[in-house]
Amino acid sequence: MAKVERKGTLSEERLRTFLREMLLIRRFEEKVEERFRAGELPGFLHVAIGQEAVAVGVCQALDDGDVFASTHRAHGHTLARGTHPNAVMAELYGKLEGCSHGYGGSMHLYDIERGNLGANAVVGGGLPAITGAALAFKLRGEPRVALAFFGDGATNIGTFHESLNLAQLWQVPAVFVCENNHWAESTPAHQQLPIEDLTKRAAAFGMHSITVDGQDVEAVYRAAGRALKHARDGKGPVFLLANTYRLVGHYVGDPQVYRDKEEFRETRETQDPIDHLRDKLGVSEAEFEELDREVHELVEASVEFAKAGTDPKPEDALKNVYA
Repeated sequence: MAKVERKGTLSEERLRTFLREMLLIRRFEEKVEERFRAGELPGFLHVAIGQEAVAVGVCQALDDGDVFASTHRAHGHTLARGTHPNAVMAELYGKLEGCSHGYGGSMHLYDIERGNLGANAVVGGGLPAITGAALAFKLRGEPRVALAFFGDGATNIGTFHESLNLAQLWQVPAVFVCENNHWAESTPAHQQLPIEDLTKRAAAFGMHSITVDGQDVEAVYRAAGRALKHARDGKGPVFLLANTYRLVGHYVGDPQVYRDKEEFRETRETQDPIDHLRDKLGVSEAEFEELDREVHELVEASVEFAKAGTDPKPEDALKNVYA
């Protein structure tokens, strides 16, 4: 990763790479939703369509050696950090070739080699682990940063406050990325948050905060770069608030009766981060179709790879169990 790009204008080539990564996440999740509805995937499924710019912008800013914890919407973060679509799709199909060897499924994606300490079905479940990882980096004197993704609803739970309190108290190299999509499952922000500006929650601990438009991948990348540098330079943890939009339901099959239909339609038409970047780059219809074709082929190949994968043996269920 060229560090100089964080200070100046990102090259068009780099932004086109971001566009490809965002489109890959989008097409991957659309395919996953299709296969889930067809009954091919076990478990439960949450997609993050509309939030691709946060995943790509943040994960592309991470350095080798940095670690992160994801949420129950983990596909985008995992793909953006470099895990191959084959490994992610195989995990969703419960195959040994999956990134979690078939043990985790959609809400428990791991890839330790790429710093992915795991997704978590527990809201805000990754926050304490990231604070601990950051403390370890500080005690070892390692120039590494630990980063946690979570939603606005998670800022209401105890582990959020405990984690930020300790991180600030110990001045650990951690970055806390709030993907503020304005919904805690089906509860709108105004019904579950007494404040509009969530950076005030970080201010309560004296923590440095940064706010960014989560639909602008370049802005997210720059903001994440500043946050990571602040933490890596030993200046303490950072709260990064990315205002984004979930353009789908909380889970696949969610009827979304809680959303105003007209407002939802307008949001989908005006807040798509892929459309924003495509327009900014002036990508022609022909160029986009070619890129889309390439991404579709990659996703289709991942499905075939997963279907041809190895099913775990029944006795494998007892492996990696500690008590």
